[in-house]
Amino acid sequence: MRDSEAPMTLGAEEEFFVVDVESRELAGSNPLMEVAGQRFGSSVTPELNLCQIEIASKVCSGLDELGADLRRLRQGLAEAGAPLGLGIAAAGTHPFSPWGDQEVNRQHDRYAQMEHRFQIVARQQVICGCHIHIGFDDPELAVATMNRARPWLPILLALSANSPFWSGHDTGFQSYRTEVWQRWPTAGFGPVLESRAHFDEIIAELQAIEAIEDGTHLYWYMRPSSRYPTVEFRICDVPLLEEDTVTLAGLVRALAWSCRRDALCDRPLPRRDTQTLEAAMWQAARHGVRGKLVDPARPRLAPAIELVEQLLDFVADGLEAHGDQSTVRRAVAAILERGTGADLQLAVFAGAGTMEAVVDAIVARTANAAPTEPRVGAHAR
Repeated sequence: MRDSEAPMTLGAEEEFFVVDVESRELAGSNPLMEVAGQRFGSSVTPELNLCQIEIASKVCSGLDELGADLRRLRQGLAEAGAPLGLGIAAAGTHPFSPWGDQEVNRQHDRYAQMEHRFQIVARQQVICGCHIHIGFDDPELAVATMNRARPWLPILLALSANSPFWSGHDTGFQSYRTEVWQRWPTAGFGPVLESRAHFDEIIAELQAIEAIEDGTHLYWYMRPSSRYPTVEFRICDVPLLEEDTVTLAGLVRALAWSCRRDALCDRPLPRRDTQTLEAAMWQAARHGVRGKLVDPARPRLAPAIELVEQLLDFVADGLEAHGDQSTVRRAVAAILERGTGADLQLAVFAGAGTMEAVVDAIVARTANAAPTEPRVGAHAR
């Protein structure tokens, strides 16, 4: 088997909110973290804010394996939280709890230092994302792959959008998390990289000017991992449904495979200006899959469904190489038909009229449970 055809490993990290099941407000994760840590070890970790918790899958070869591991961790967290009156919520933003009421996890030096360095920007990052890791043994090939994947990232964001509300307001965005995330000084698209040495030089320069402590503080949408031999795709909102995380992971792996093949075959590098790509990301955050997105190949807007199909065509060989073609195509079609997490949140609010009902729906679906009947709450718009 040629290097360009070799299968790739994958894994996913999902960040969740911890909520009080009675008030549906954000709650501290310490009690849940203690119980979950005993049960799952390093697969569950704290996050920047005390109201957050993160799971990390094992390194997986296939999508079924990844899905089973994520279900195990999601359901395990929900079971651990139930006796404590706590639930977990897979959403990019909490529908109504204000960021100003939350507390940075100062028990961890990393997070305490981040708050000291970035001040209100760090405190406002009450958001949850999903990070998908794709295995790369060759660091040069990793950055060459990243260069080719850049134009496709906004479509991945649109498919994952799951954060329409912020502090009790309908933001008008499908992924408002993206707008909050961009407040970090190193967030956004990285440049086209000449080599791994070029990437290392950027890290060294940012450290020299005290913009970051190390490479783990580089918040590009996509980066070589500083801890693992992977490329880490950090663009997505945490999906509401575990199966959507698996679908996105399959798409990301196929995209990485296809871009790696193009790099090994020395095919021309797509040239898109970073400013254009940032505008494309804004368009995806604003409209999700229900509006028009920016075509990765040329400067035009087109219906999201058309550009999703364009992505599926581009990554078709990568899907086929991993046996994921029919599975991922069906799953993407399901997302487009029923909507993203953002679409579901908006539909629940339109029907029930309260933000509490939205939180109930999120908590139920995060753990793959049947949604409960909406309960009357105070946060009606």
